[in-house]
Amino acid sequence: MKHNYLFKPMRFFLPKLNQEKNSRKLILLIFTICFSFSMVFAQGSLLSGVVSDEMGQPLPGVNILEKGTKNGTSTDFDGNFSFKVSNSNAIIVISYLGFETKEVNLAGKKTVNVVLKANLEALDEIVVIGYGTARKSDLTGSVVAVSGADLKKTAISNVAEALTGRMAGVQVTSSEGSPDAEIKIRIRGGGSLTQDSSPLIIVDGFPVNSMSDVSPSDIENITVLKDASSTAIYGSRGANGVVIITTKSGKDGKIDVSFNTFYGMSSIAKTIDVQEPEDFVKWQYEYSLLKDDLNSYERIFGQWQDYDLYKGLKGNNWQKQIYGGLGEVQSQDLGIRGGSEKVNFNFNYAHYDVKTIMLGSDFKRNNLSFSLKNKASEKVDLSFTMRYSETEINGGGANEQNEISSADARLRHSVGYSPIPLAGLTTDNTDEALSSYLVNPFVAVADNQREKLRKNFNILGSFTWEIIDNLKFKSDLGIDNYNNLDYRFYGRSTYYANNRPAAENQGAPSLMFSDDKRNRFRNANTINYDFKEILGDNHSLKVLVGEEMLVNHSNEVTTEIQGFPKFFDFETSKNLTTQGVPQSVDNYYSPDDKLLSFFGRVNYTFKDRYLFTATYRADGSSKFLGNNRWGYFPSAAVAWKMTEEDFLKDVSWINSLKLRLSYGQAGNNNIPSGQTVQNFESRNTTYINGISNYWAASNTLANPDLKWETTITQNVGLDFDLIKGRISGSFEAYKNNTKDLLINFPVPGTGYLSQYRNMGETQNSGIEASLNIAAIEKEDYGLSFSFNIGFNKNRINSLGVMDDFGQNTNWASSQIGNDYVINVGQPIGLMYGYQNDGRYEVSDFDYDALSGSYTLKSGIADNTSIVGTVMPGMMKLKDINGDGLVTVDDNTIIGDSNPTHTGGMVINANAYGFDLSAAFNWSVGNDVYNANKIEFTTSNPNGQYRNLSTEMSDGIRWTNLDPVSGQLVTDPSALATLNENTTMWSPYMQRFVFSDWAVEDGSFLRLNSLTLGYTPPEALFTKIGISKLRFYVTANNVFILTKYSGLDPEVSTRRKTPLTPGVDYSPFPRSRQVVLGLNLNF
Repeated sequence: MKHNYLFKPMRFFLPKLNQEKNSRKLILLIFTICFSFSMVFAQGSLLSGVVSDEMGQPLPGVNILEKGTKNGTSTDFDGNFSFKVSNSNAIIVISYLGFETKEVNLAGKKTVNVVLKANLEALDEIVVIGYGTARKSDLTGSVVAVSGADLKKTAISNVAEALTGRMAGVQVTSSEGSPDAEIKIRIRGGGSLTQDSSPLIIVDGFPVNSMSDVSPSDIENITVLKDASSTAIYGSRGANGVVIITTKSGKDGKIDVSFNTFYGMSSIAKTIDVQEPEDFVKWQYEYSLLKDDLNSYERIFGQWQDYDLYKGLKGNNWQKQIYGGLGEVQSQDLGIRGGSEKVNFNFNYAHYDVKTIMLGSDFKRNNLSFSLKNKASEKVDLSFTMRYSETEINGGGANEQNEISSADARLRHSVGYSPIPLAGLTTDNTDEALSSYLVNPFVAVADNQREKLRKNFNILGSFTWEIIDNLKFKSDLGIDNYNNLDYRFYGRSTYYANNRPAAENQGAPSLMFSDDKRNRFRNANTINYDFKEILGDNHSLKVLVGEEMLVNHSNEVTTEIQGFPKFFDFETSKNLTTQGVPQSVDNYYSPDDKLLSFFGRVNYTFKDRYLFTATYRADGSSKFLGNNRWGYFPSAAVAWKMTEEDFLKDVSWINSLKLRLSYGQAGNNNIPSGQTVQNFESRNTTYINGISNYWAASNTLANPDLKWETTITQNVGLDFDLIKGRISGSFEAYKNNTKDLLINFPVPGTGYLSQYRNMGETQNSGIEASLNIAAIEKEDYGLSFSFNIGFNKNRINSLGVMDDFGQNTNWASSQIGNDYVINVGQPIGLMYGYQNDGRYEVSDFDYDALSGSYTLKSGIADNTSIVGTVMPGMMKLKDINGDGLVTVDDNTIIGDSNPTHTGGMVINANAYGFDLSAAFNWSVGNDVYNANKIEFTTSNPNGQYRNLSTEMSDGIRWTNLDPVSGQLVTDPSALATLNENTTMWSPYMQRFVFSDWAVEDGSFLRLNSLTLGYTPPEALFTKIGISKLRFYVTANNVFILTKYSGLDPEVSTRRKTPLTPGVDYSPFPRSRQVVLGLNLNF
């Protein structure tokens, strides 16, 4: 339209011109019109191009601005951009975080392809720290980070899983294989004794209980603060380290849409090998003879002469029937980002769905998040973030730590159940079941059903005001609403149903369910001032002061209903609760947990060479009283950039070399609220002089003198970057002392079970190293390696007034006493039991031919009080104290669950559109307490008719049975000949025995994930609007190299207390998984 408009005056004037008289005017008019044309075209000139790095990789989100104007755009996911410039000779400015800013003179060009050079200093600007950000080169504390882009490359189920083996000094372990298995994160060992040593987890500034409710696809980056100079700014909550998760936010430019999905299948990785029917029946016969109860065999199996009937039979593999299903996993997530300079947004929805390898067990999670940022004015920025997560966990495989009895543990019935159907012994009818220790695996699954419904809703708002240049005020407001509904069904075969209810309701189904609601409010206000305009170029000073308030409300309603009709299953009981007998309804309101804090930080730099950081925080907690209410946590750190000195400036192969020193204090108040005043619970009691009352005193005795637990950290580190970034990494050494430990101290004889007290001290010291190598960096291919390793040594320096004590895992009820010890001068996690000395041989006894009895020779240790009356073939234990008798006094330290070192390695490679990633993790030197090994090699009085593992197969175990005559052999020479090729003792024992035979080296190297991807050329899909397409296949838990004989060495199933780590008892087996995935960007 503009073109026609410009020609109209031309047609109007020309007919009226006199060529001879007005030729000059005509020339001038034509020149003016042509110039006008050029100006119009210039105003509408469309500029396009691609921005990439030096390796030719496209850069998304690059800011492109026409110099001197506000006209600009940003690149899409593939580095493409397109916008109108006002002048074909304009200058455009291209800037991107981590790269040098570049100016390009268009000089009439319509297409410009730009290559940006990496700026090593600018790359550091992405590190998130407490209440702010910092350049990595300016850090004085121990901080490590992982990019969200690394999480997106592979298929992972939760955020914690992605950290496994990627950070030095950060140990991430999964307790077992269930989809909701507890992920334990320990930063430099953790300092607490009886309390949780998990780090503080911050998501977008808000503290959360678990990172499992955050979708991996919504994460921008994860930062871990390891030393007190970094964590002290969080004061009372930073003693065990801090994990800061920053989720994605909007960005300027055109809308980017990403869709990621994967689908895969999984199968059980390993099972416990059990005896075949032939061997099972043979042992049952020998057991009945040793027990002198032949009828217990014959009424089930028939006469010994009929034994041939069982030879060659193929038994049921109950583990495969319960855990051998083909699991399925699928995930979809949709992300939409975009906006303008004034307003931008980010939307993310993720769905994760797992049908596990266990019968009837599944896991579903939905995550929804939305963030909005608005630049309200030149001085004011507003932001809003909403996150919602919904998790549903179903089935008997759901994680359980507050169990009523280990008899209801998930795996044991599938291993120990009879491999063949036997009348009167194996049945899926509970009425016909022989006893509670022999339960059909399908019945056990149905009778131990559980459903957990977890919802979390979080709203965050932020207001930032630049009051004057370099002076910023920021206020954060947040509300978090958490709801956890947990149903636990106890069918008729369970220990609970047969023991917990009153006599008239025993043996009938029961249901327990709890509704846990937590509400949390947070307000934080900070002021930052940068003195850069006041001080000269040689000085940099930044000051932060702030105030924070946290208020937590918690309410839990627990209901216990017993005596349902016998035919009720889980769903029926849950829907028809009125048909049971109400036992209790406890509506418990926890005392409010309130925290008020004031904090500050100073960062000073001289000549960009010498750095100093100091923080101070004062925390006031409602968990403490009087003068103990406030805790004060200072820290200081210095760093020296040695490469800025003259003696290193000309060393071209050293790009960066920085030495760091830090000292600081952080606190811990991680105990239940209300421990300083006496609490009462709403349950009937006759505690006071036998008088009935509906108010019962808490089992925990109040302690008004409680105070903060404090961790003092000392750290030295060296960061390096060599050969233009080809080699980089760091070395660290640290020492953490935690004093005034908050210990749940037993107080027998007081009428209370325990009392929280401040006593004792623990110490963690160690070294860490990380190394990154860019081995090959070419335009079409590359190869890089990342290594990390951490050595940590834990030590209990003091237990205060408390003596060394023991702790029972209770997996074997009372048959095994304290199997862990807590001793001053030694680490947490020491295993305590007997030393195995093989088995009693015939030569250890004198034989009386007249009576047919064996008498232990003089000088041979007597195990009778442990394993029962000793005879040839029984387990032999060492007499430690030399008194000739093996008793509980001969227990000693036989294992240590602490690894010597842990670490990981990640290999990344790419070539011509293909990409490969392999992530390894390892642990060396840790012992595992293999309780499964004990249970399934022992036939105690409650173990008749239970199957055993192949550790006790015929030909391996000691035998007293003459298979020809079907009689027990008593003659010494014949017995010795019968067992000359056997190596194990007899399974026949009075009780389970924990000895160092069941303590195994748990060292392992695991290929945690292996991913192969392919990205086709962009030209194939750009015409249909696809900017990037990537296919990939990922295998998880690919292989593990270990000497451990159990299911998996990375296990810890007795976690009710932190004092018993590394126990392998009846876990949910791990699976091996393969998935196919797709990354799609528009």
